[in-house]
Amino acid sequence: MQRYVIRRLLYSVAVVIGVSIFVFVITHMLGDPARMMLPLEATEEEYLAFRHQMGFDDPLHIQFFRFVRDALRGDFGDSLWQREPALDLVLERLPATLLLVAISTSLALIISIPLGVLAALKPRSLLDRLCTIGSLGGVSIPDFWLGVMLILVFAVHTRWFYTSGYGTWKHLVLPAITLAARPIGRITLIARSSMMDELCKPYMVTARAKGLKESVIIYRHALRNALIPIITLGGWQVTRLLAGLTVATETVFAWPGVGLLAIQAIERRDLPLIQADVFVVALLVSGLNLFLDICYAFFDPRIRFE
Repeated sequence: MQRYVIRRLLYSVAVVIGVSIFVFVITHMLGDPARMMLPLEATEEEYLAFRHQMGFDDPLHIQFFRFVRDALRGDFGDSLWQREPALDLVLERLPATLLLVAISTSLALIISIPLGVLAALKPRSLLDRLCTIGSLGGVSIPDFWLGVMLILVFAVHTRWFYTSGYGTWKHLVLPAITLAARPIGRITLIARSSMMDELCKPYMVTARAKGLKESVIIYRHALRNALIPIITLGGWQVTRLLAGLTVATETVFAWPGVGLLAIQAIERRDLPLIQADVFVVALLVSGLNLFLDICYAFFDPRIRFE
């Protein structure tokens, strides 16, 4: 296990560096970064001075090695928009996004796993059909539309929660529900399918023949073996949220996270801030993938890493 973790850590470092290099290459392929970062009304003198200040007049290979060197040190330069270190701005917004992702994912797991198990225990029943219909509805509803409807009903008309902002639980409820709707639908369907597969396997007959309680058979044996695809899908959902799916929700609710920061940086053509944002997200996603691989061995004793 130790050798596997070390090997995966090295892979994760390589992925983060590769993503950072990819961003560097893409930004230079799109055109002159100095032209993209300066406003349209900038004069030729301002353009030349800014190009020299940012080092864009150096040969491309020198810019590349300087970028890699600075990225390894966590130095992406100062944000052109806020005149502060770009990485510090991203790390300042990161807790808000992590809080939103953690609450929405926890809410999705708490709701979807019991629903999937109950639907699997009573196939073709009314509960099973309602769970399937509700799951398909949750997957199909766009996040931005659901967020606007929740604001209209629970913030504008009833005034139970706040429409935007960050700081209290009333700010958190609506965006968390918005982000949780799609994972609830997907995880419920996967939990149902995985549990039905496990309930049909021969070891379930053996467990019942041994006289084990039905609750022990379902939750200690069947559910534990069915958790692997659920963990995989749950991790994939968290990865997608961290990688950018929070953008629509953070924009609708003015939630001050890294997704909204990325949109603001792109609108202002703030290249250092964009690079820092991508670097932090790549680091989080790589760490999450490593954590999920370790969880596989914990929940399924048949999995062993060498």
